[in-house]
Amino acid sequence: MLGKVKKLKNTLFENLSPLRFALIMSFLNLVLFHYPFFKFVCQHADYNDLNGTLIIVSLVILVFVANALVFYILCYLSKYVGKAILVTFFILSSIALYFIITYNVQIDESMMGNVVNTNKDETLSFFSYRLILYVLVFGVLPSIYIFKAKLIAIKRKNFFTTFGLILLSMFIVLGINAGNWVWVHRYSEPLGSLLLPWSYTVNTSRFYIHKQKQNRKEMLLPDAKIKDDDKSLIVLVIGESARRKNFSLYGYTKNTNPLLSQTKGIHIFNANSAATYTIAGVKAILEHKSTSRLYECLPNYLSRTGVDVIWRTNNTGEPPTLNVKKFLKADSLSKMCVGENCGYDEVLLAGLKKQILESKNNKILVVLHTSTSHGPAYSKKYPPRFEVFRPVCTKVELNKCAKDELYNAYDNTIVYTDYILHAVIDTLKEIKDYKSTMIFISDHGESLGENNLYMHGVDMSFAPKEQYEIPFIVWLSDNNDRRLKHLGTLSQGYIFHSIMNYLSIESPIYNEELNIFR
Repeated sequence: MLGKVKKLKNTLFENLSPLRFALIMSFLNLVLFHYPFFKFVCQHADYNDLNGTLIIVSLVILVFVANALVFYILCYLSKYVGKAILVTFFILSSIALYFIITYNVQIDESMMGNVVNTNKDETLSFFSYRLILYVLVFGVLPSIYIFKAKLIAIKRKNFFTTFGLILLSMFIVLGINAGNWVWVHRYSEPLGSLLLPWSYTVNTSRFYIHKQKQNRKEMLLPDAKIKDDDKSLIVLVIGESARRKNFSLYGYTKNTNPLLSQTKGIHIFNANSAATYTIAGVKAILEHKSTSRLYECLPNYLSRTGVDVIWRTNNTGEPPTLNVKKFLKADSLSKMCVGENCGYDEVLLAGLKKQILESKNNKILVVLHTSTSHGPAYSKKYPPRFEVFRPVCTKVELNKCAKDELYNAYDNTIVYTDYILHAVIDTLKEIKDYKSTMIFISDHGESLGENNLYMHGVDMSFAPKEQYEIPFIVWLSDNNDRRLKHLGTLSQGYIFHSIMNYLSIESPIYNEELNIFR
């Protein structure tokens, strides 16, 4: 028995060639991290059919062999650097696996954009003991083995011979599956998003490459001018993860809009977001047309034209080139906030009336960027007195929550949004010198377990409607001579041109077809 144990120890730990070590690590990677990947494959390839079985078996072989090849190259070039990279992969893959299984997310480029732009508070909201368990079991334990394994050097000739044989085996498997490329192409995006560690590695690189291209230089829009001296004030409230389905103004059975439903001057439109994550959603709201190019955003354009622009935020994901003098984050606003609710989105209202009245400008745009309905800790996004629907989900592992409790927690965030919007309207009513309006639109929607999906971030090509159907709510003051058009489903692109129209801005890029005002 002792002899067998010693032999096993030598096989797994002592005098390992880079190839044997790479095969062991690839096997661990396959077993530990690819259950979601092959679950998806089995759901979309008929394993009762010979061709479906061929797809499944071939993907098992390809994932195993391809990862082994990469790990083999890393360990041959430098056993220390290779080990360090593998430890990093296993730790990060354990975290990615937790989020894939817990929230059914897809690790694509947009999701990595969300990760990069998540602030400290949002990051902490995802903490759970189950996450720690995933990291310990799937990340730390394999890392201990990686550190203890003793690798030996091999000759360059042996390396290239083995490298060629592995590559040849991959081409053979690919050749056998020549007829299945249509299937692979059809599901390439979801398959790629579940392939660890390459989903987050490749998509993080893609995100930064695209970001660098976009941020090279902001392209200025044509010069604009203000056509009149009328005192016009507009407040744009950008919601976070607020889906239209849960607003009683849109027919939801639970009364999540108790204040707005009783407010005179409220108008609603159906709208769809351009994306399912904040950065792209906010970009779509503030750009003059849908484009991948980095044009001057609305606040910058209006500020350059002579409009007094005030931006207050309790969120992230603002345009990278945002450049307005009156830019206030939550930590700055909290200094002028009084009361026990300053840790919530209410902080955006602190000193708002005073700041508006101090303006000497006839044209004012205020942007309030909220974070009210961002998951997973919905129950922590509103003050206790707004918990009108009970019981609520208090877990961050949303798939462990009862459906009613999850909906209750989320619905309370909508009740709180209703309160904030009503407070904005009350503030505007007190500013008599201006003709005022408020527009509320969300950056995207949110999934609450429908089709086993949670939160947001699914690619728009197959995103569920819960993640892109958003509210578009407008309030007009009594002294306002503006009226609204009768329109169908709107896009976020209506915001730019509607605000331009409301503030009487004349510009060559103005599009009347994307204006909500008569």
